[in-house]
Amino acid sequence: MSVNYGSKRTVVGAHYGLRDWLVQRGTAVIMTLFTIALLAQVIFSKGAIGYDLWAGIFAAQWMKGLTFATVIALAWHVWVGMRNVWMDYVPAVLLRLVLQVLTLAWLFACTAWAFQVLWRM
Repeated sequence: MSVNYGSKRTVVGAHYGLRDWLVQRGTAVIMTLFTIALLAQVIFSKGAIGYDLWAGIFAAQWMKGLTFATVIALAWHVWVGMRNVWMDYVPAVLLRLVLQVLTLAWLFACTAWAFQVLWRM
C-alpha cells in the first residue's frame, strides 16, 4: 500500500517560480538604484530642501527616464507579489480572478497617474 502525501497538482509549465523570483530581484535593483540616485541628489545639493530643489532634480531627462523605469518596475514588482498572494490564499477561482483583475486595474490607474504627474513637471 502506497501513501500519498500532499495534494495532486497539475503543473502546467516549468520555471514559473524562477521567473517570478528573477523579476522581483531585478525590479528591486532598479528601485534601489533610483533611491540611491535620489538620495545622492538631495544630500549633495546646495540650498534648502523645497519645491525648487525637487523640481530641479526631476527636470533632468535622465532622472525622468529613471523615474519612468522605476514606476514600471514598481508596478511589475507589486503585480508579481499580489498575484502570488491571490494564488496562494484565495482558493475560489472566480474570486481570485476578480481580485487579480482589480489589482491590474488599480496598478494601471496608479501608473497612468504617475506618468501624468512625471511628464507635467
